[in-house]
Amino acid sequence: MFLFYVMFFSFIAVLPAHCYIDPGTGSMLFSVLIGFVSIFFFAAKTALIKIKTLPIWYKKGGNTVATSRKDIVIYSEGKQYWNVFRPVLEEFDKRKIPVTFYTSDENDLCFDFKSDFVTTSFIGKGNKAYATLNLLEADIVLMTTPGLDVYQLKRSKMVKHYSHILHAPVDATLYRLFSFDYFDSVLLTGDYQTESIRLLEKSRGISEKQLITIGCTYLDVLKDKLATLPEKDLSDKRTVLVSPSWGENGLLKKYGMSLLKPLAESGHNVIVRPHPQSSIVEKNMLDDLQKQLATFPNVEWDFERENIKSMSRSDIMISDFSGIIFDYMFLFERPVFYTGYDFDKRAYDASDVPSNPWMFAKLEELGVRLEEKDFKNIGNIVEKCATDSNLKEKIVQAKNTAWMNQGNAGVKCVDALLDIKEKLTNKNN
Repeated sequence: MFLFYVMFFSFIAVLPAHCYIDPGTGSMLFSVLIGFVSIFFFAAKTALIKIKTLPIWYKKGGNTVATSRKDIVIYSEGKQYWNVFRPVLEEFDKRKIPVTFYTSDENDLCFDFKSDFVTTSFIGKGNKAYATLNLLEADIVLMTTPGLDVYQLKRSKMVKHYSHILHAPVDATLYRLFSFDYFDSVLLTGDYQTESIRLLEKSRGISEKQLITIGCTYLDVLKDKLATLPEKDLSDKRTVLVSPSWGENGLLKKYGMSLLKPLAESGHNVIVRPHPQSSIVEKNMLDDLQKQLATFPNVEWDFERENIKSMSRSDIMISDFSGIIFDYMFLFERPVFYTGYDFDKRAYDASDVPSNPWMFAKLEELGVRLEEKDFKNIGNIVEKCATDSNLKEKIVQAKNTAWMNQGNAGVKCVDALLDIKEKLTNKNN
């Protein structure tokens, strides 16, 4: 804008003092000037990005990498997605196939992964990462990041194929609007996710993308971790895990002590595991709840990074609309209570699909809805549902639908990427 003002006032300064410009002409000249300045500004900005990013060198974990054309690039926003990509990298390493892994997290666990075939690099965060990705040269780019070509993350003209890997066994339409529209392929956790994506494509008049069912990589990782944990002592009292989402409709914010107090008074062991974001934006609320429950020896709080230990120790979960519900049901085949919630579909792809999202339909079928009037009798309700064998059978059926190729998703992912690469090669020959 500074440049604009300099040019504009310089232009005004050279006009004769007696010169009269009518309002219409003045407006036209002003618009033309803005156009020239805008073109110059964005051309200069693009050139600057190219100068800064080509070539780019990064050093991390013993690796030094310059930007050049890659076969397959995997991008991760941070270490929270390590369990999604780890089985994929392990399979590339096992097959001795080179792959490049970019991350926006300096502390990503990928830097502890030792391989002669996997090159790991930190490419910065935010705009710095986008500058690299938007000018990337590669045959295939795989990522969990949605919204390609919608927000700052743009399709590079030098990338042949973009693939999105779903990292949760829930409905694919529960992402923000246009999350997958501009990907060339989506790797699914179960075949059932195909229908909703096809409906979106049809309603929006966009080309059909490749949909390939590989399974759920991060659930495979968690399942392997279960083998390293001690088995639950069946002689212990019932343990209830309270693991909600955060925000105004989150269980702790909405109900707080009206649920937690009768649960603590029931005599059951209680583990309260707040959402990580809750610890950041709702800290005062959590501090207050901890103080009020401090006199109950059967209540403990879990703030660890991974939730697998708390899940394994519990007999039943109470949540709201958190995706952890399906992790829990599928990994342990144990019952879940869910409290009432309001879900506004307008900001999500689900708004363009007439049917109810699979997740919500299955939650009503597999979960036990908990109303506020039930809180006073929560102890007896927990005991009854914890021994419901029919519920377990339904959970197993849903798991086999949403989490296919169990234990084999990493292999299926690499198979899919190599098949895509082979077709790209044949197409260009």
